[in-house]
Amino acid sequence: MEKLILLDTSVLIEHFRKKDKSKTTLYKLSEKGCRFSISAVTYYEIFIGQKKEDALFWKNLMNVFIVEPFELESSRKTVEIFQLLRKNNKVIETPDLFIAATALSKGIPIATLNKKHFEQIEGLEVI
Repeated sequence: MEKLILLDTSVLIEHFRKKDKSKTTLYKLSEKGCRFSISAVTYYEIFIGQKKEDALFWKNLMNVFIVEPFELESSRKTVEIFQLLRKNNKVIETPDLFIAATALSKGIPIATLNKKHFEQIEGLEVI
């Protein structure tokens, strides 16, 4: 069975920026037969940051992903993660909290290039 992985925004941006797509994290994971989802927060981050001339690239790429909604369970998990990180004086950016909470609440590992932030979150499987 194919493994489902939640992609962090950083993985998508790397794929967009690199000329040789075969050297990207997204390509390498797809070669392993993985299926992908993204958080609704990642969808938001991509589309608010896109340039008009890049809209077609992003639209086509987003059509192949499952978009995981940010629901009440994700919100509760965000609060839990934030409180623990704040207690340890290791707070991370709010969008990263939302994305991590989505992965945890859905029981999905996350692929990211920002391992420093995400590896601090207890119980989160980081690829």
